[in-house]
Amino acid sequence: MSRRSKSANDPQHASDTDKVRIDKWLWAARFFKTRALAIEAIKGGKVSHSGQRVKPSKELQVGDELSIRQGYAVKTVIIKALSGKRGPAAQAALLYEETLESVQQRERLKAQFQAQPAMRRSGLGRPTKRERRQIVAFTVKS
Repeated sequence: MSRRSKSANDPQHASDTDKVRIDKWLWAARFFKTRALAIEAIKGGKVSHSGQRVKPSKELQVGDELSIRQGYAVKTVIIKALSGKRGPAAQAALLYEETLESVQQRERLKAQFQAQPAMRRSGLGRPTKRERRQIVAFTVKS
């Protein structure tokens, strides 16, 4: 039976000198479902490292700050641990810490979207129940 050393991919045993590619880390931290999607987001400018656009091969270190845009929300995270392996969600959550300002901004955005009515362009698709009632009320005048 051989003894295995503590893996550098284990977030609890990664040292500060280890480096991981940004596309691999984003995939391992479960921001993107595949590495290909992570690479596409990085190339599209949706991921920035300390306010600068980066290439997918950029190596990260513990303490780096990333801004990740997913949909309308922008998450700003501080890297707490490095991992090149994708694990369970509970383990992935230990790899980063989202900043307080980022959490507050996302909550404000969420509340703003919930306050707005659902939009449907006129003439597209079937009428809603409310629109049908208005049509009937307009066309059936006695």
